[in-house]
Parts: sequence; C-alpha cells; structure tokens
Amino acid sequence: MRIALLQMSAVPGDVAANLARIAEAAANAARRGAELLIAPELATIGYGAGDGLRDLAEPRDGAQVAGLAAIAAASGLAIIAGFPEQDGAAVYNSALFTDGHAAPVVYRKSHLYGDYERSYFAPGDPVATLAEWRGLKLGMLICYDVEFPENVRRLAVAGADFVAVPTALPVSPEAAFIAKRMIPVRAFENQIFVAYANHTGRDDHFAYAGISHVVAPDGGTLAMASVTEARVIIADIRPGDYLRSRDANAYLRDLRLS
Repeated sequence: MRIALLQMSAVPGDVAANLARIAEAAANAARRGAELLIAPELATIGYGAGDGLRDLAEPRDGAQVAGLAAIAAASGLAIIAGFPEQDGAAVYNSALFTDGHAAPVVYRKSHLYGDYERSYFAPGDPVATLAEWRGLKLGMLICYDVEFPENVRRLAVAGADFVAVPTALPVSPEAAFIAKRMIPVRAFENQIFVAYANHTGRDDHFAYAGISHVVAPDGGTLAMASVTEARVIIADIRPGDYLRSRDANAYLRDLRLS
C-alpha cells in the first residue's frame, strides 16, 4: 500500500480552510498513487485553536467528519485525520479513519499532554482501535499516546500491520529525539510500520516541530519531512519486505507477561 502523510500548516479555528488544505493534499496524494492519506492531530481545526477546540467540536456525524468523508470519496483514497469530537458534555481529541463510504472508525486520545489539552478534552480509554484497508490492519494513536510503549504494543498484539499517529509535536529540546529516534524504536520493538504526521509552522499558542516520519519494521526511515516545509510525503508499506526482520526480532512471538 502506498501512503501519504500531510505535514500541515493549519489555520486555527478555520474548518473550511483546513478541509480545503486536506482536499488539496488528497488530490496530490491520489495523483502519486497513494491509497491512504494521514493528516495531523486536530487537522480540521488546528491544534492551536484554543477555545475553538471546545466551541467548534462536533459529533462524529457532524460536518467536519462529513467533510473528510467527502474528500475521501472524491479522491478515491482513505483518510486518517484528527478532529475535536463532541459527545454529550464531553469533548475528545479524536482521530478517524474514513474511506468515504462506510461509517468512520474513531479513536479518542487516551493520554492527554499538559494543561492545554486537559483544559479542553476528556481522555479516551486506552483501547486498540483498528481499521482494515486494502488488506492491512491500521491502528490509530494520537501524538503523546505513541510515547508510551504499552499503547503501540497493544495495537501490535491486536494484529496491526502499521500504526498511524496524527500528532502536533511542538518545538522543544526533545522534539527531534521523539520524531527521529523514539518513533523508529516503537516500530522496531513491535516489528510494525509507524506513520507520524505532524504540523509545521506556528500559531498564537505553539510552534510545531515538523519532521513527519514513516518508519519500517526494521527501524529504517521510509520517508521524512523537514522541520519547516508544509508538504505531502509518500511511502510504500510492503509487509512482505520485512519477513526476515520479523523472524530475527520476534518480540511479539517471544513475549512473556507472567
């Protein structure tokens, strides 16, 4: 499967502008033969939208999700993207998988980062959320979730072939380590693909670290974006190319929990 990651410079609070950017990226990715596009955390509204994260949150049958489904249907590829999900009185930092036709598969971020996120969102349950697409099982996590090895291992044990991680990694002394070194370890220790799609640029609240990264089961880089460039990067997900690595590094097969 050929996948595309959108390293995005979102417009905080402007859903129409952000959906337009995702639509443009989907068209670009489809022309390049991609079957799946992964956009960042809270891509429809911008991570730095502040009170808009609460005020513009919508249920999973709302206009933002419908807009992403329409983009998927028009481009002929599936989309994974972040959005603020309203469910009763609670708001979740969520991501969805949509192929444009079936009901979306939705994951809620289970590990919230810092006072900013905790002031707007309720945490989701730590669960293995999987979607199937073109013969592969796709797991979903969001940003800080992937920094806990238990979350990736849960998906790997559940049968995920790769894990999509919409993120909003900010500029920090640790950012390059997380994107360039921690993500490959998560892939290697579980012998799965990991796709980490980040924002770039800055808004009133944050500057973003970029470095969107697709990593293979052997820890090797398949595609990586720069720190500053808003762009679409492409990688081919071919599980059969890594059978030797899985056989030599059989962590899931040899795991003992008691």
